[in-house]
Amino acid sequence: MNASECLQSHYCVEGVLQEADVPLKERASRINARCAALGKENVILVSIHANAAGNGSKWLNATCWSVYTSKGQTKADLLADDLARAAMKYLGSKAVRGDFADGDIDYEEGFYILKHTISPAVLTENLFFTNEDDLAFLEPKEGKQAIVDLHVEGIIDYLSR
Repeated sequence: MNASECLQSHYCVEGVLQEADVPLKERASRINARCAALGKENVILVSIHANAAGNGSKWLNATCWSVYTSKGQTKADLLADDLARAAMKYLGSKAVRGDFADGDIDYEEGFYILKHTISPAVLTENLFFTNEDDLAFLEPKEGKQAIVDLHVEGIIDYLSR
């Protein structure tokens, strides 16, 4: 059983499967509804992205994996730490960048999805698709699996606390 199958066998995993973009207010509302139904201590939000820089006219050197939480110390900081440890394992420590100003690795931002959900919430940026080397890693099946595995392992570590 791989990490993804393990996670799905023990926990409810939901994703946004629509083709049309779902507004951030609606996304936060959906998460908060799950919190109301299950209890906020039983819900986490992990918003998974690939980063970009520039205007798309040329390859750029920007690269890294990073994780964001809302401002202040919350349970999301613990989730971010677990995801970062897993990212270092699957991507190498040089690929992971963080902001240690408050003693942990996450960047703290007022992103809507992080600020307006009542469960622990993180947003990960998984390398840059505007960096030729990062894209060469992300496109093959093995690269995609590494991104999946780091998230699954980080989530399992957080849930095992």
